[in-house]
Amino acid sequence: MNKFGKVYIVGAGCGSYDLITLRGKKLIEQCSVIVYDSLIDTALLDYAPDNAEKICVGKRAGRHSEAQEKINNLLIEKAREGNTVVRLKGGDPFVFGRGGEEISALQKNNIEYAVVPGISSAIAVPELAGIPVTHRGSSRSFHVITGHTADDMLPENMSAYASLDGTLVFLMGLKNLKQIAKILIEKGKDESTPAAVISNGATAAQRVVTGELKDIAEITKEQNLTAPAVIVIGEVAKFDFSQTIKMPLENITVVATGTKRFVNELLSRLNNLGAGVKNLDYLNVIEYCDNPSFDNALMNLTDYSWIVLTSINGAEIFFSRLNKLKIDVRKLAKIKFAVIGSGTSRALENHGIFADLVPESYTSEALGNKLSEKASEGERILILRARQGSKELTEILDRKNMSFDDIKTYDVQSAASNFIGEEINTDFIAFASSSGVNAFFESGYRISAKTKIICIGSVTANALRRRGIKNIRICETSNIEGIVDTIIREVQNEEIQTIKSKRPDAQAGSGNTYN
Repeated sequence: MNKFGKVYIVGAGCGSYDLITLRGKKLIEQCSVIVYDSLIDTALLDYAPDNAEKICVGKRAGRHSEAQEKINNLLIEKAREGNTVVRLKGGDPFVFGRGGEEISALQKNNIEYAVVPGISSAIAVPELAGIPVTHRGSSRSFHVITGHTADDMLPENMSAYASLDGTLVFLMGLKNLKQIAKILIEKGKDESTPAAVISNGATAAQRVVTGELKDIAEITKEQNLTAPAVIVIGEVAKFDFSQTIKMPLENITVVATGTKRFVNELLSRLNNLGAGVKNLDYLNVIEYCDNPSFDNALMNLTDYSWIVLTSINGAEIFFSRLNKLKIDVRKLAKIKFAVIGSGTSRALENHGIFADLVPESYTSEALGNKLSEKASEGERILILRARQGSKELTEILDRKNMSFDDIKTYDVQSAASNFIGEEINTDFIAFASSSGVNAFFESGYRISAKTKIICIGSVTANALRRRGIKNIRICETSNIEGIVDTIIREVQNEEIQTIKSKRPDAQAGSGNTYN
């Protein structure tokens, strides 16, 4: 009997994470090891179990991708350890994905495997850019060619491509675009044949240029398009079937920073509005499992009149610990709850409890002031929060001579990340805490000049200012809805300014202003 594990060769689709198949997603959720390419949307990694080993074998931080033989050996090694391995490949495994080579290696080593198809960029990227690879009366076939290898650029091959009536789709050919166009024309392709180049297709950063075979390389260079890119040559490249349903944050890119819980919720909200989101869940929530003071407080809940929770993580840890200690929730009947933020309120409501106190401003200072007003003399308060919790809360309660126990139930620590050291150059970046700001910069990240910085609250803003960051947008409400609203408002303001700048009056410098 084969005691080895199994390997699933899974196509991740192209561009956005939600283009993966349901079968592929299900396998990621069940794997113990995931071996992935650098071009996949890393949001897919969040579907993997928290304890799954995640191994990147693509280009990152200036290093070349792993040799194919090394990847093959890695899959064999992890399977022999008894793991369920998902080999997550961009696009489809068999469309220039070298999936066949990996399967051959698995076959030779008696490793069980299965393949899950993926949406290939050869079809999907042109399609999402409004270009059909086939169209009645224009193209009855399409041909997918790698523009990356020397063999495909041989004169005899290019001569055959030039004689084809259908659509030519070149993958990985941006660097050789000028040569591709030149040889096709020399071999008989009409120089006025429509052509298009789609850069970063199927993502919010997608850019498209169109032209003719004779000038497409020059246009692409002028527009500074970058890889990855798909090249389309043929009559279909003249069509524009771009979608007419527009989303509020279409073509807007955002980096979401913080803990996995926060990042995933923000990612979901922004994706639903059309934004492309890179997740930087570089912070781990570490629950204190051996915590006698916490357990003692829970065993004596009736000694308290108020329980204070300052985050969703703190709320979930509280209920999880109650359950583990088998403490009946009916002991909470006479206890009031004070919380920071609508998210924490919802976490309570999920357990059938509605907060008695939620300050309008989602800060420790506002909570302290409101709690000192509402709590009666002699009432005892139990504060359950992170190790990095703000001192403002307890300082206010001290000044008011309130009786409280401040117990740390978890810590937020930096996690290993495959993006450490890179420059963030998206349209926006969002920060939710001062600890998140500090961990971000201590991990070596940098923020480009074009990126607008959104943060929750003055404490987070001050942490950014201490790092020399000045141009900061602070949300009106200190929660995820506040971040989303701020981004939408910034985008709308920029669109208004763009419209004004294009008006003839503005260009003529008439001095007129428009509302």
